[in-house]
Amino acid sequence: MELFTNWHTWPQTEPELRRLLPASACDAVARAVEFAICYHGDQRRPTGTPYLEHLLEALEVLVRGAGVTDPDVLCAAVLHDVVEDTPCTLDDVRLGFGDRVADLVGWVTKPEPEDGTDRKAAKEAYLKGLQNAPDDAIAVKLADRASNVQTLRNLSLPRQREYYEQTVAYIMPLTESRGWWAAWYASWQREHRDLA
Repeated sequence: MELFTNWHTWPQTEPELRRLLPASACDAVARAVEFAICYHGDQRRPTGTPYLEHLLEALEVLVRGAGVTDPDVLCAAVLHDVVEDTPCTLDDVRLGFGDRVADLVGWVTKPEPEDGTDRKAAKEAYLKGLQNAPDDAIAVKLADRASNVQTLRNLSLPRQREYYEQTVAYIMPLTESRGWWAAWYASWQREHRDLA
């Protein structure tokens, strides 16, 4: 299974990105990184790593793995958690990056569960709904989840099992007929089959 864990900071990421993408795409991604840093600040992931590392890993998956060059998709990957995990709104994203990026971020933003709704059921409903998402939004979600599951072993065993089951049930079906994604997730599943 190929890992995408080399891009930890923007100064580390930017030179390689500029070798791989046109300058205009890199400039757009640089603005998205600055925007994400502004909102996420010192926020940390459940594993304790800085939030930016996860966003850059998702970017790395798209660029180095799936070969995505579309600046809107790459910006959406960098911004995919700003609405869900910070005070940022979709309107803020729309104002800064346009309708398409905001729409992609909207698709991958998990809604708050309604009063009385079970959190797990709400998350599963959101994941099921992704099958209706446009291809570019699915690519952003697949990159987000790839970043999370490639370091799954850093979580507690019960959390690993829950995340594995969820990924196999809801995310892997999204990879069907998506060449590189299908192959990567299949290799990930083989490597983690002890969690089944």
